[in-house]
Amino acid sequence: THCSQVALTSRWGWGRRVPAASGLQCIAPLVQSVEETPEPIATEVHGCIPSWIEGSFLRNGPGKFEFGSHNYDHWFDGMALLHQFKISSGQVSYKSRFLRSDSYRANSEHNRIVVSEFGTLAVPDPCKTFFQRFLSCFEMPKPTDNASVSFVKYKGDYYVSTETNFMHRVDPDSLESKGKVDWSKFIAVNGATAHPHYDPDGSAYNMGNSYTKKGAFYNIICVPPERVEPEETLEGARIVCSIAPVNKSKPSYYHSFAMSENFVVFVEQPIRMDLLRILTCKLRGKGLSKGIYWDPQQETIFHVVNKHMGTPSAVKYYSRPLSTFHQINTFEEDGFLVVDLCCSDDGSAINNFLIQNLRQSGEALDEMYNSMTGSFPRRFVLPLNVDENTPCGKNLNTRSDSPATAIKVSNNRVYCTHEDLHGEDLQEFGGLEFPQINYAKHNTRPYRYFYGSGFRHLVGDSLLKMDLQGKRLKVWQQPGFYPSEPIFIPSPGATEEDDGVILSVVITPTQEKGTFLLVLDASTFKELGRAEVPVNIPYGFHGAFNASTVACHINHKQSRVAPL
Repeated sequence: THCSQVALTSRWGWGRRVPAASGLQCIAPLVQSVEETPEPIATEVHGCIPSWIEGSFLRNGPGKFEFGSHNYDHWFDGMALLHQFKISSGQVSYKSRFLRSDSYRANSEHNRIVVSEFGTLAVPDPCKTFFQRFLSCFEMPKPTDNASVSFVKYKGDYYVSTETNFMHRVDPDSLESKGKVDWSKFIAVNGATAHPHYDPDGSAYNMGNSYTKKGAFYNIICVPPERVEPEETLEGARIVCSIAPVNKSKPSYYHSFAMSENFVVFVEQPIRMDLLRILTCKLRGKGLSKGIYWDPQQETIFHVVNKHMGTPSAVKYYSRPLSTFHQINTFEEDGFLVVDLCCSDDGSAINNFLIQNLRQSGEALDEMYNSMTGSFPRRFVLPLNVDENTPCGKNLNTRSDSPATAIKVSNNRVYCTHEDLHGEDLQEFGGLEFPQINYAKHNTRPYRYFYGSGFRHLVGDSLLKMDLQGKRLKVWQQPGFYPSEPIFIPSPGATEEDDGVILSVVITPTQEKGTFLLVLDASTFKELGRAEVPVNIPYGFHGAFNASTVACHINHKQSRVAPL
């Protein structure tokens, strides 16, 4: 068994990297603080924005990187700035608003960083005595409510989310917070991801950790699709299943998870959270992020859980060490679970996104980029019908359309290798991240197309469309411009999977107020139009499209959950 596993591992090259870059453009202006634009402003439209697009493109990400003379250390720490591109009758207006989180208010009141974030420790209170400051080093940092990662939906309401136990319910029209919501008031978790998945009825699934006297656990969460009372939030949420980590004092860090029609797939990757280091971060004078590290000596484990029954599979699926932040799609077919992910062979990148690194220029910037491995789309095929009678040493993947392998190496242990969901041309664009699909029609189902950002820089610098039939790539790129995560919106009455548009916010470090909302034909990947916005916008993370009531009526036969 051991020899078979080693043989499988040695067939792969380690640390797949994109071709070395030189002369990268300085992108420091993309990670600088900006002012909010709370009142709608008009944009200048060039080309044609289809008149059937009715609604708001909502985006989230960091927009303020200092208070007073104190600066955040990590890109993920900046204060949440919420953006709205309202599209109607071919015209676009823009506005933005800082989330008035408790963290934002406290920092603003004291004009310094008083709430610790992922990579930044709070500045000690100068009014405290030396002894009081010393004692405070033994306190755990309180979790932040700076929900800067994404817009998500529960029971028809929009929330902005990060990865702590706090979210904010927001009004998608005004972008104002309607109140802070604490996951731990409803279920026994200490946080949840900013990437829930949805069933067609609107039921939401998510994952979050809990930390108990018995150690850490990974928990699958389900939130019902509808409110019973008008003002309720997460009432009725329940834990579907709890999974014990391989090491309960060093659980895996994860940013998202995979879901099919009947299963949740949790990828326990070798990015570890050292809970002792995290608990003592204030004592050591280090940010929480310093307690997270890449351990390439550990394998990756795929945990498969029946989401209806809450029962985990006794069979565990293993692969070589990999890191994954975003899954593409997962579906069941012919007794197999097909899991498509964006993966890297190195999980240390999370600690590379320091603001000082993103603001580098010249050779230092090139060296930083070239030290990182790219993220590439991969397919794993997990056989669902494995038992004691299944033979060892034989490839159980009988699908003729995928060279991925799944070999039983011992009882309840299957070792998997992946299929690359791309050709060699993807190397030229630095790999692919921020993957999106036609979620309403093809999430948890077989599909043909996915979209994403190419990363020939520290941030996305191109938009990509992958056709899985032949693994053909289409590209939108404009030198010196950096597009956000693409969002797919289906055309009314669409019958083809890629009949619709792609929305992306494009920014540049070289032009003052050079931002524009880009609209691409999702089929041809050609530009239809753009709306130029006369403000500067920092590079952000994730978003969603909130269709208007009219658009929802037109698309009533489609899923009511917008792609996230």
